[in-house]
This record gives sequence, C-alpha cells and structure tokens, in this order.
Amino acid sequence: MPPLMSLMPLIKLASVFVVMLVAIRCRITLMLSICLGSVVMALLFGLPFSQWPATVGWALLQPQTLYLAIIVALILLLSDILDKTGQATRLMDSLAGYLRHPRLRIIFFPVLIGLLPMPGGAVFSAPMLGSVSEKLRVAPQDRVLLNYWFRHIWETWWPLYPGIILAASICDIPIAHLALVGLPGMAVMLLLGWFFLLRPGVLVLEDAGNGVPAVRNARSVLRFGLPLLVAIVGAVGMEVGLSLFLPGVPFEIGVMAALAAAIGAAMGQNPGSGRIIVQSLGRRHLWDMLGVVASIFIFKDMLQAAGVITQLSAMAGGTAALFAAATLLPYLVGLVSGITLAYVGATFPLLTGLIVQTGMQEHQIAYVMLAIFSGFTGIMSSPLHICFVLSCQYFKVDIGTAWRRLVLPCILLISSGIAYFMVLSGL
Repeated sequence: MPPLMSLMPLIKLASVFVVMLVAIRCRITLMLSICLGSVVMALLFGLPFSQWPATVGWALLQPQTLYLAIIVALILLLSDILDKTGQATRLMDSLAGYLRHPRLRIIFFPVLIGLLPMPGGAVFSAPMLGSVSEKLRVAPQDRVLLNYWFRHIWETWWPLYPGIILAASICDIPIAHLALVGLPGMAVMLLLGWFFLLRPGVLVLEDAGNGVPAVRNARSVLRFGLPLLVAIVGAVGMEVGLSLFLPGVPFEIGVMAALAAAIGAAMGQNPGSGRIIVQSLGRRHLWDMLGVVASIFIFKDMLQAAGVITQLSAMAGGTAALFAAATLLPYLVGLVSGITLAYVGATFPLLTGLIVQTGMQEHQIAYVMLAIFSGFTGIMSSPLHICFVLSCQYFKVDIGTAWRRLVLPCILLISSGIAYFMVLSGL
C-alpha cells in the first residue's frame, strides 16, 4: 500500500495526460484538450476552485504569454504574405539556377521551406519537389518521405520555430544557447535522411541530367529572399545583441522587432499586401494558434498552483520521474498530436519544475535537449502529423505504406537523442 500511495502523484499526472491524449485523438481542438487537462489536474491535485480564476487570469496576462502570442501571430502573418503574394514561389524560381546536383535539387525546396515555420508547410514545398522529381522519375512514395523528412530538419534548433521559442521561454534559457546546443539534431536528421531516403542505394534517379536551370541571378535571390533574411538574421542578431548590451530586456522583444521588420519588407516589395494582413487577422487558424498559446500557459500555471511539482519531487526515485518527464511524456504527446507546441507546452513546465526540485539544474540543458529529441521523434513518427498527411494526399500515397518506412529512422533519432543526453550530462 505505501509504495502505491507514493506513486499516486505520478498516477494522477499520467491520468491528466491520458485525458489530453484521448481528447486530441478524438479530434477535440488542441486548445480545448489542454484546457481540459488543466481542469482535470486541478481537480485531482485538490486545487481549490476559488484559486482557479486568479491562476487563469495571471496565466493570460503575464508578459511571457503576451510575447509569445505576438510572435506566433507575426510568424503566421509573414508566412501568409510570402505565400499569397507569390513571393515564396519567386524565391524558389530564382534559386533554382544554383542547384546542379539532382539529389540536392530534390531536397532543396523542402529544406528551404522548412525555414518558414508555417503549419502544414510540407504541402507548400510538395509542388516544387514534385516538379523537380518528375523529371528524375522519383516514385511517389519516395517523394512523400523526402518532402516530409527534409522539411523538418530544422526543428531541434531553428530559433524562429514557436516550439523552440516556447521551450526557451519556459526553461528560461537564452534562445541562442538553446539553438546552438540543438544544432546537432539537424546533423542527425540529415544523416538519417541521406541513409534511409536519399543515398544512391536507396533512391534511384533516372534522366538525372535533365532540367538543370541555366539562369543564375544573385540579385533576384537577394531581392525575393529579403523578408526571410531580415527575419532570420534580425531575430538571431537582436537576441544576441540584447543579451550582450541590454540583458534586462526580454529576448522576445528582439524576435518581435525582427519579424515586424520582415513583414514591413514584404509589404514594401508587394504593394497592396496590406489586405492580406487584414484577411489573415480574420482567419480562424491564427486565432486557434493564439488559443493554443493561452491554454499552454494556463496549464503551466495550474501545474504550479496545484503543487504538482512538489508532490512529484517527494516521490521515491525522483530522478527516474525526471527522466520519464524528458522522454516518455514528450514522445507520447508528440506522437498523438503531431504538434511541437503541444509537447513543449504540456510537458516542459513539469520538466523544468522537476529539474529544480531534484537539484539537477547543472544538467538542465541536457534534459531539455532530451525532451526536444523525444517530442520531435514523436512528431516525426506520428501518422497524425499534418505535414505527413498532406504530403501523402498530394502525392496520392497510402499513409500506412509510407509510415512504415519512418519507423527505423525514428528509432535511431530518439536513440541519438539519448546518446546526446549522456554526452551533455557527462554520463
């Protein structure tokens, strides 16, 4: 009986995650699923109902919530302008003349589009990859996997991804530092993608000499890529500059300034694009994303107010609970939801709290990267991932057939994350 009672906080928390996972699986919106989890958690851990309004109010009004909501909105607005004005396509066309190797041409557009953290972005790169791969006679299933895999090589570190921004914000880690430590994840993705999907022994290309563009125009590349360049260089540069010269200013301010400047550059290059912003502000998707941000911070503050971290830290084997919070939970949430914000928002508040309670602050970055690798593996192996579903639909490929080829690469992906954790933690 005593051992069972000692495990009760973990059982309660597992129940909370089961409720959220089932809700997501039943196609309840992510925002409502996370809010439902917050309610169940408050009930199971005995948070008085009288404290709920204040907890929710603080979660919605604290600066971190507002900063992230603005950043997410700016990212979606920039993506919409580049997409609907055709500038993203013009950028692709201007870059095509510099791509001579056929295997590079196949993956270049998914990789480039991956720089833009747009939901379902794989369907944006699918027509471009399809056009190139048609001339090289690539099989439809290979097109799906190439488009899907190489679209996501940036997700463990790219500082414009909302998931990375949210992770840095929750864990109070400078985003430049988190990006630098997460960079090996991109190398792992490239190596696995090459070995399982792209190498000559796996992908056979026919007529590889056809379709090589002859026109090169660096000025066009710089012109059409200016908004993206402003966003990328500006966000990283502003974050580094603020940390060096104005350490008291939140890094999110620099990201917001860079994204606003990128939107301004895109609007300047595309007269009349102001109406696109107006239309985008009225889109349900944008407000759904902002609702997810709000629900994540509600869950985070409910977690703290209900004393979940304190109860978990009192369990025997706190280190085991910490490892589970960094591996199993992010993977499950990523697997069922297929969304980075879901696994980061639902599990990182718990992870950071356990790190403090177990006195493992010196190994924080190791556990954070382990959680990122685990959650990302869940996303990449999820049949619900919108990029995977849309790629299969576009190329008319059976989801089950294509998914089976992801199993082994994903096993190696999470294995590499565990190995990297051991390196970072000095084990």
